[in-house]
Amino acid sequence: MDRELRTERLRLRGWTAADRAPFAALNADPKVMEHFPALLSRHESDTLAERIEAHIVEHGWGLWAVEASGVTAFAGYVGLARVSFPAPFTPAIEVSWKLAAEFWGRGYATEAATAALSFGFQSLMLREIVSFTVPANLRSLAVMQRIGMTRDPQGDFEHPRLPEGHCLRRHVLFRKSRD
Repeated sequence: MDRELRTERLRLRGWTAADRAPFAALNADPKVMEHFPALLSRHESDTLAERIEAHIVEHGWGLWAVEASGVTAFAGYVGLARVSFPAPFTPAIEVSWKLAAEFWGRGYATEAATAALSFGFQSLMLREIVSFTVPANLRSLAVMQRIGMTRDPQGDFEHPRLPEGHCLRRHVLFRKSRD
């Protein structure tokens, strides 16, 4: 059974069929995907949504769809995910977000990520949660700082799913401990 989280303005919930089109639109938006390796086709976006949905159904947590009360039924996703590639800091759970550009600058990522961190520490009893991005992703770096994460320069890494020399290969690592 999937679990939802609520904040003052947001509902983090399981996904619905109605989320697919706006999710595909944000995955095809060059502004949103600037710090990702490629835009996603509708098929690729739907496949990703299916994997996200299946994880939530199986585990009761994951990358929840974000609904902003009185604003939109789907702003993007925020939540927790297992890091799915080998790195010096894995195994690990990361807090992650991707919102449609029209919802940037409203504090939604910070508000929702704070709720996801609380869930991870209080309900899942995680000892640590990580987050990472490319050094140029200043918006996400700011969110990581606002939610109380600390940069770990020793943990910075080359993303193993990107080829040598790729402009997005270098990633910076942030951590937050339960204590």
